[in-house]
Amino acid sequence: MHAQAMINTHPAGRTRDLDALVRCVEACFDCAQCCTACADACLGEDMVAELRACIRLNLDCAGICAATGAIASRQTFTNEAVLGVALEACAEICPACAAECRQHSERHEHCRVCAEACEDCDQACLHAIQSAGVH
Repeated sequence: MHAQAMINTHPAGRTRDLDALVRCVEACFDCAQCCTACADACLGEDMVAELRACIRLNLDCAGICAATGAIASRQTFTNEAVLGVALEACAEICPACAAECRQHSERHEHCRVCAEACEDCDQACLHAIQSAGVH
């Protein structure tokens, strides 16, 4: 991924340690992709009716993670309050999505992979919140 290079080359320069934020950006976009793919895979399963909650959480998580990744990528005039709310929303939905996917992970490998991505994203967002001191 190129998140680190893009943030490092930003004309505003590094005013603080952004390593945790870069990791969060990468984890958010990875999670968004996994959740989108998992929702699609769930739709392809024969038992799609039993996966409705999983599909819904996948789609909600994908949307929140994509938005959070985009917000965290922007360095010009960063609104710390908005960034904090986005990170907190991501840290709220990722564990919920992971828990739902874990319920299906023994039957569906895509749900196992998605749960791992959600757990990684949750940890990255929590670390970014702590490292950046945003709330």
